[in-house]
Amino acid sequence: MRTFRFVVERDPETGVLVGYVPGWPGAHTQGDDVDELQQNLREVIEMLLEDGEPTFESEFVDVRTIQVA
Repeated sequence: MRTFRFVVERDPETGVLVGYVPGWPGAHTQGDDVDELQQNLREVIEMLLEDGEPTFESEFVDVRTIQVA
């Protein structure tokens, strides 16, 4: 079993959720809700893994909050 972190964003024009694995080209998809998005992303990752180990362009570290006056 492999574990990957993914980012979820909402497209402001369509309202659709977009998910991607940071730094992994091609590891992205969309869905109407979080469950659909997660299932779609799982399928994309499974397909990508069939081609071999991923080559990450960057390493996801964290998401932080900053306040600005």
